[in-house]
This record gives sequence, structure tokens and C-alpha cells, in this order.
Amino acid sequence: MYLSFFGIAEKPFAITPDPRYLYLSQRHADALAHLVYGINEAGGFIQLTGEVGTGKTTTIRSLLARAPKNAEIALILNPRMGPGEFLLALCEELGMGADDSAIGNTKELVDLLNRYLLRAHAQGRRVVLIVDEAQNLAPEVLEQIRLLTNLETETQKLLQIILIGQPELRKLLGREDLRQLAQRITGRYHLDPLSRQETAAYVRHRMRVAGATADIFTRGALREVYNVTRGIPRVINIICDRALLGAYTQDLHQVPAALVRRAGAEVFDQNLSPRWIPLAVGGLAVAVLIGSALLLWRYAPRHVMPPGAVDGTAAPPMVAPAAAPATTEPSASSAPTAAVAGAAAGAAAPAANSAPDNGASVATTTPASATTAPQSFAQVLASNRGATGTDSAFAQLLGLWQASYTPGKTDGCSQALAQGLRCLMQRGSLAQLRMLNRPAILMLSDQAGTPSQVVLRALRDDNAQLQIGSQSVTISIAELTRFWFGDFVLLWRPGVKDVRDLSAGMRGAPVRQLREQLNRWSGAGNGASTSDAYDGSLVQLVEQFQRANRLAVDGIAGIETQVALDAVLAAPDSPLLQPLSAQQASTRGG
Repeated sequence: MYLSFFGIAEKPFAITPDPRYLYLSQRHADALAHLVYGINEAGGFIQLTGEVGTGKTTTIRSLLARAPKNAEIALILNPRMGPGEFLLALCEELGMGADDSAIGNTKELVDLLNRYLLRAHAQGRRVVLIVDEAQNLAPEVLEQIRLLTNLETETQKLLQIILIGQPELRKLLGREDLRQLAQRITGRYHLDPLSRQETAAYVRHRMRVAGATADIFTRGALREVYNVTRGIPRVINIICDRALLGAYTQDLHQVPAALVRRAGAEVFDQNLSPRWIPLAVGGLAVAVLIGSALLLWRYAPRHVMPPGAVDGTAAPPMVAPAAAPATTEPSASSAPTAAVAGAAAGAAAPAANSAPDNGASVATTTPASATTAPQSFAQVLASNRGATGTDSAFAQLLGLWQASYTPGKTDGCSQALAQGLRCLMQRGSLAQLRMLNRPAILMLSDQAGTPSQVVLRALRDDNAQLQIGSQSVTISIAELTRFWFGDFVLLWRPGVKDVRDLSAGMRGAPVRQLREQLNRWSGAGNGASTSDAYDGSLVQLVEQFQRANRLAVDGIAGIETQVALDAVLAAPDSPLLQPLSAQQASTRGG
């Protein structure tokens, strides 16, 4: 329903497991490494556990896609069965001709399985049994699985077993009668929910795989996704899908935090107020109590004891002294006060002059006749505050591409899309921007948290050129990193409308264009293939380009790879952050 509205090719938050959408957080990457180890190494059990919805099944699917060619995997998804049924299901998964009548004959099934495993071992094949939802295994079935590990040669086990389940699996394997099986577990790993930062990266990853070229969820919305879901991927998918639908029905091209909260309220059937409201109410209550106490203290009657009174006993009355004659000299009591005031004034001036101003250079107050010190970068931003907003930044960036921007019409990325340009909006580093080599809007923040948006025009070894309104500012890399924490938006001009991550097995015009671009980059002659199939030869070409440009080498032409390739082959009139090398220039615009 909302795919064309957001410019994506497929639903990014389907709850069915799809290896293409696997986001490898640190925990998921470690878990996948444990499973790959379990396939490649012989002996024992591998145990993977995680809460409901943390991505266990999707990790299994990714494992199957990455399994080595010599691995033969039997996957059992529903283990609620008896020992005989389990052995028969295993034989069927391995393609062995076992009759249903053999369910009651465990010895016959084990002998059949043993002969099969010995043949596979002789042919250099590895046989792996993966049991999903293993917390549902009956103890007698687990004991039968343990006995399967006794099938071995003199040097190694013939069957590798991977058990995957919810945290209850750990409790099950902790039983006293299953201690023999627990002792054979050689690797244990538990999948935790995603962190706040990983949740935001997860949402962005799935949107990019679906074809999005700009951030559709605002930063506030991403924070709210974590607050509502606590980092559980399945719940994230449900909430984000509802939020996208809500934005579509309201004709919003970006999802705000309020829509995420509303989606969470619908899914959990409860009111989800912003987290700051209880804090604000609590703070207000504390402020009221403190204010009341101060008022009571200020206006409550006080009993002042006369001088000389002790323990409530009144002192004898004192005779008031005669009035002192008036004098123009300062009194002794007023002299210290004047001295303190003078000292405080003297201390304030150097303190004001030494206070940092959020920049590398510090502006100091000087007499009118002295030379004015150069402005710090923070002062430059402050004095150009009206030129550091979103409208100004997009107008400048689109202008570099000979495109126009109309404030208040639609968001900048939508206006860019209407003129054949695409946004790439993400968090990265200056090294990444050097590699992508396109001017970008940088989101800056000073020490007070005041946001600014400026355009990065050029990037050199030790400094950067920024455009702030009509002013061009050169700033050192060290100083820039004090204000910029990685968020940027850049533009590029793809040659096809259907922009998405491209990977092995895909076909179509985007694949053909990718092959033609890589042929130009590699210097291939007219006889080079122009196939529209993403085959092995194209995977090798993509890997060569990624390696040469210090990208992640995975053979997948993601958006970053496409942007970097577009920059290397840039048309002569398109803007770049830094000049192309002689070798790159030879292919430019060809």
C-alpha cells in the first residue's frame, strides 16, 4: 500500500525471516560465527538461545545461505515428537528412504542413519542437524539426540548438532537427568535484544534493503522505536510497519516519534505517553515542594533572643548609646564591602576573557583601538544562524547539482527526487565521505546543543571547506570533529529509477547498468558481457571495486557501493569533494 509513496520496492518490516534483511549487530555476528564454527568443526553440541523475537530463526536462514558446499544440513522446525518420530524426521530431512513403520524400531533407524553418515564422511561431506524451538524437545528425545553423537569414527564425530531455542532451553539442559548431554555442549551463545544505537541502525538497514535512499524515520522516531520495543527485532518490525502505514495515511514522507508511539499503543493496546512526562511531573512536584518550603521559611515568624540571654532567660535591659555625629568618611563596616566588590569585579574580567567559545580559537575582549581577534568557528555559526537551517543547506546543496529548491514546498529529498537526484542520509565518518566523494550536508551541534546544518564543499588531508550561507569557511579536520558527530546527507544521480541493493541472483536494468559501469571502471573492452543477470562474474567485479575503494568486500552492490561507483565515473559537471586521480579521470564521463 505505501511502497510507491515512500519510494521503496518491498515491505521492509515483514516478520517472515529473510536472510537479505539480517542486520548483523555485534551479538548477531558473534552468534552467526558460532553457528558457522559448529558446521565447520566436528564434535559436540552448539547451543544458541534468545528471547522471543530476537532474530534466532532469521540467523538460521542466514546460516543456511552461508553454509559450505560440502555441508548437508537437516533442519527440524517443529520438535514436538517422540524419539522414534524424531529419528524418522531426521532421516527424511537427509533424503534417506525410511519407512513409516520403522518409527517403533529405534535400532533400525539408528543403523540406517549410521550407514548414511559413514558414507557421507567417506565422501568428505559434513552432516549437520539443526533443531529450532529446541526448548520444546521432550527429555527422552534429548537423550536420543545425545546418543546420536556416539556415531563416530576413530578421529571425529559423524553428526554435528545445533540446538536453537528460547531461554527455557538453558533451564531444560540444566536438569540433573540431562547432565550428560549438557557436558557435551562445546559452544553456548545467547542473543540479547538490540541496543538503542543498534535499533536505529537496524531500522535504517531494513529500509535501505527495501530500496529507501533517505531516512524516512526521524531521529526522534528512532529513539521512540527503542523506547517502545526495547530492541526486540520482531516487535520493531511490527511497530515500524504500523508507523509507515500511519505516515502514509497522513501524507507524511517522514515518520515522527508521535506516530511510533501511536503504533505502539495499537499493538500493545495501552497508552504509551512520552517518557519525559513522568519525569516532568515528578520534577514539577519536587519544585513545588521546594518552593513551598522556601516560602514557609521566608515568611514564618521568628523568635529572636535578646543579646546576652541564655536558655531563655532575659538579659537585663541595655541603655542605648548616644547617636554618633554624622561624618563624610566611610564607616569601618562599609570598607570591607567595597573592597570585596572591587575584588569580585577584578576577577570577573579575566574570567570572561578566558572562557572558551566552543571553538579552537578563543575570542577575547580588547580595547576599541586594538585589533579584533579572529572569530572562532562557534562564533561563525552563531553569527550566521539564519543560514544554517535545513532550507538554506538544501538550497546550497541542490544548487551545486544545478537543481532548485523551494522552501516550504516539500522536504529537500523529495524535491531532489523530482529532479532525478537521490538522497543518502546516514551516520558515518569523514573517511566514508572521502570514499563517497560527493558534497554533503553536515549536521553540527555546539556545546550548548544548538543544531546547525552546513554544506561540506571540499575535503582535503587536514582541512575542510564549508559553505555557510554566502560565506566560505575553511576549518581544520580536528576542529570540525568537535561539532560533527557523523550525521550527513549527500546527493547522487542514479541512472535508473529502481534504486536498491543489488545482489547475486537478481536480474533487470539496474543490474545491467551496474555491469556496464564496472566494465568502464575496469577498462574492459567492447567484448565485455552486458548481461542483466547478477552472476558470479559480476560478484567478482563488485568485490574488485569494493577492495580498490576500501569498501566492505561482500560482493553486494549496496547503495554505498553504487554511490562510490557513480562518483568514480562522475560526469564532468557533477560536484565532487576532491579531484579524481588520473586513473579515475580517464574513465570519467565515458
